[in-house]
Amino acid sequence: MNKKIGFIGVSNMATAIIGGMLDSNFTDASNIYINDMSAEKCDTFAKKGVVVCDTNEDVVLNADIIVVAVKPQNYAEVLSAFSALDCMDKIFVSIAAGISIDFVRTQLAQNVKVVRVMPNTPLLLSKGATALCPSSDMTDEEFEPVKNMFALGGVVEVFDESHMNEIISVNGSSPAYIYLFAKAMSDYAVSCNIDRDKALNLICATFEGAAAMIRESGDDIETLISKVCSKGGTTIEAINSFKENNFEEIVKNAMTACTRRAEELGK
Repeated sequence: MNKKIGFIGVSNMATAIIGGMLDSNFTDASNIYINDMSAEKCDTFAKKGVVVCDTNEDVVLNADIIVVAVKPQNYAEVLSAFSALDCMDKIFVSIAAGISIDFVRTQLAQNVKVVRVMPNTPLLLSKGATALCPSSDMTDEEFEPVKNMFALGGVVEVFDESHMNEIISVNGSSPAYIYLFAKAMSDYAVSCNIDRDKALNLICATFEGAAAMIRESGDDIETLISKVCSKGGTTIEAINSFKENNFEEIVKNAMTACTRRAEELGK
């Protein structure tokens, strides 16, 4: 891949994306341009042949695809600094929650091509789940290198932008839900004098196995639940307790709150 790819900010997510490209030989290190306030991060990639730029503007001028890897609150300040540059032949990639295609274009004051992306942190282990939405004026040929770049880190799915705030609660934020569930399970184990590390080993394997069952068994989720719940057995008691405490409603409410915050960030 000969496209030049720039990163404004070398966040953990950007680090994972760059690492994936280098490890897979997706592109030569000399085709990657970065700028970050952390000299340590820049030095690490410079040793691998990545080009370190003095300014964000240099990244934009040199790259064909620019990944903006800063916090949502900083997007307006960072993007507006490029409004005087001619960016019409560039593709901008937004990986921040709530930052829409129109928001990027408004701050740049240019009708550039944009890919809105919502990755998640397991991308750091090449086990990510990434949602993507290209602007409607992008061709498949233009979108393909961006899509492939994220596919190096795991599963990718393409969505209409009308769902991109909602999808944050499905994949972007959801690892934290799983961690909280694992914590509650391991805390219970510890309260029963069970070693936490041993319990977590079983919990993690169970999560992995359950995910594999959803993917590969051919059963829908309700059927999978019923197959674990013997009448009068132990599992049905736990499931009944979840239902009595409105577990599914709690999850839905949490995901709604997540979406609401994404909408606030994009305003």
